[in-house]
Amino acid sequence: MKPSRIAKILSANDTGDTGGHQAGILIPKNPRILSFFPTLDARERNPRCHLMFEDESGDRWEFAFIYYNSRLFGLTRNEYRLTRMTAFIRRNALAPGDEIVLDHTSGDRWRISFHRANATQAPGSARFVLKLGAGWQVVDI
Repeated sequence: MKPSRIAKILSANDTGDTGGHQAGILIPKNPRILSFFPTLDARERNPRCHLMFEDESGDRWEFAFIYYNSRLFGLTRNEYRLTRMTAFIRRNALAPGDEIVLDHTSGDRWRISFHRANATQAPGSARFVLKLGAGWQVVDI
């Protein structure tokens, strides 16, 4: 079943706090996580698609879902990334430990929200998640 919501706890590398330069947030090759995103054609070198996400205030953010597949073409990379997120992370002052939540709703709408690591959860508002490691979760709602 294709998930309609995934979430990731941000690392210091994701937020830029390590000073390193990376090309976006790593997406694990877990089929359940990958099925959230559109399918990319691996026969093409570094295939990508651009997704327009809307945040809770109605602002729109264009992110790129990319399969860096140069290993299939004789080089080394073989990873999926969600790029062009730096402006969103900075505008919202997201920090390591904060969680981003990505939703794909009916009507092919993409939404993004976040939860602060230091925010308290209201009593009785349990969240049911399947934890898949690497900071990513599929959220079953």
